[in-house]
Amino acid sequence: MTTAISLCAPIMAAHARDTIQIVGSSTVYPFATVVAEKLGKQPNFNTPVIESTGTGGGMKLFCAGLGVGTPDFTNASRAIKSSEKELCAKNGVTDIIEIIVGNDGIAFSNSANSPKMNFTKEQLWKAMAEHGPKPKTWNEIDASLPNVAIKIMAPPPTSGTRDAWNSLVMKAGCKAVGKYEELGKKKCAVFREDGAVEEAGENDTLIVKRLAADPEAFGIFGFSFLDQNGDQIQGSTIEGVEISLDTIQTYEYPIARPLFFYGKKAHVGVIPGMQEYMNEFVSDDAVGDYGYLMDRGLVPLETKTLSEVRSNISALKTIDQ
Repeated sequence: MTTAISLCAPIMAAHARDTIQIVGSSTVYPFATVVAEKLGKQPNFNTPVIESTGTGGGMKLFCAGLGVGTPDFTNASRAIKSSEKELCAKNGVTDIIEIIVGNDGIAFSNSANSPKMNFTKEQLWKAMAEHGPKPKTWNEIDASLPNVAIKIMAPPPTSGTRDAWNSLVMKAGCKAVGKYEELGKKKCAVFREDGAVEEAGENDTLIVKRLAADPEAFGIFGFSFLDQNGDQIQGSTIEGVEISLDTIQTYEYPIARPLFFYGKKAHVGVIPGMQEYMNEFVSDDAVGDYGYLMDRGLVPLETKTLSEVRSNISALKTIDQ
């Protein structure tokens, strides 16, 4: 009991904040903003303030400690890392609630006015890897690919999408070319720095605009940005599989992953609306068959998983329980 009281003390001492603060993933950001607006329309709650910092940046802010000066939730396009759990624990953030909100596919997209492409993970690794062949044009990788310059806008190191891309594409591609044992995980994931791959920041909307303006460029981001901008951009097929709601939910699409957000149990009941925000995010209105988040490109969880997530929220179950 003493521990619980001490954890809450920094918050209880200054309950000046009555608005939820959220940081984290740019991929989860558009879904979180809609849920936040729904909560803000209820009579007793303010609309949560959300900052798109990237998954890694959000975790650093979230794990900085407890109290009104720290975020209540952080969005994540990958699961929390063990190193981040350790940082949280070091700063007193020990009771963390994990909410899986849905599934996502990472799109490798180009302008809708350009030819639609199919790539393998091996080809993508060769195009992007610092320790790969560093071709200047796509047809240097495979004669079936076009004779155009390789220009790829990629997420920065702080992005959960970058972590997922490294795990699902760079690692697999490195293995496919037989380099994984020689290079190891870290070197296999290093992007080339000669201009062919550009770290484009956390603003996925800006990447979409740049793709629409440059017929040779490709960009990497979550499915919702492709889904909402289908008049301007298109997704490449990966290993012959189209990116779609169905192929992401079944994980047939080779670059599919779950999406999360994390909350501080110690803040629930102190910062108004936290329980209600979590409930709204996984409600039938939001993630049911015709939910408003489905309209924005979130791929729903299977029924059993969704039921478990709702049960965990109700019980405020933490990741170590």
